[in-house]
Amino acid sequence: MNKEILIFGSSGALGNGVTDVFLKKKYNKFYLFDFKHKDIPNTNVEQIIISDLSEEENVKKAFSRVTPSKEKVFYLFSTIGGFAGGKKVWKTESSSFDRMINMNLKTSFLIAKYFSILVSKSHSGSICFTSAFTGLVAESGKAVYGTSKAALIHLVKTLAEEGKEIRLSANAIAPFIIDTPANREWMPASTNSEKDSVFENWIKPAEIGEFVNSMFQSYNILSGNIFQLKNRFNVY
Repeated sequence: MNKEILIFGSSGALGNGVTDVFLKKKYNKFYLFDFKHKDIPNTNVEQIIISDLSEEENVKKAFSRVTPSKEKVFYLFSTIGGFAGGKKVWKTESSSFDRMINMNLKTSFLIAKYFSILVSKSHSGSICFTSAFTGLVAESGKAVYGTSKAALIHLVKTLAEEGKEIRLSANAIAPFIIDTPANREWMPASTNSEKDSVFENWIKPAEIGEFVNSMFQSYNILSGNIFQLKNRFNVY
């Protein structure tokens, strides 16, 4: 059985680390979807430029590059999403709400829709989305972001139920803080030693890649789960 994997947002801060991990694993083909790409000398990699994924036609076009087959198992990991925060509900513009729903929920719904169609014409498949810890636990100043991620969690759980009909499993990760350059820049002013101590507790993109890959290895028994990735510690 051929194993093919689709990674959405493959060139972002999280996507880069995740993609580097997956490219070392045993998949027959890799589809990388993003707004830009880096050079990857691998004949099994197909890099696909995407446009705004909140537009259904763009998502449909992206999936048209992938050929279904009863001899293929498809996997998909999506890092697509955005963040807006720092304001209480009564100070938040409605435009921020619309933007978070589009970036974090509508895009995921459309990806789920067309991946489901692909899997229904193939052997089986598994999809994993990137939600957030605040989608499970409310945090001040993150109302619209948390709401969009909480809705994504509900979508994943519903897809897991419906996916039984087409041998599709659906899960999501819910990281607290991912160790990316942008997140490090947002770190409040403190000494370098204090920052280094905090950064050690932040989950690394490569670690997420390893985790999601291990989940895909048991995709037929893992579905409907939201994996909290919060309390990291070193083991070396």
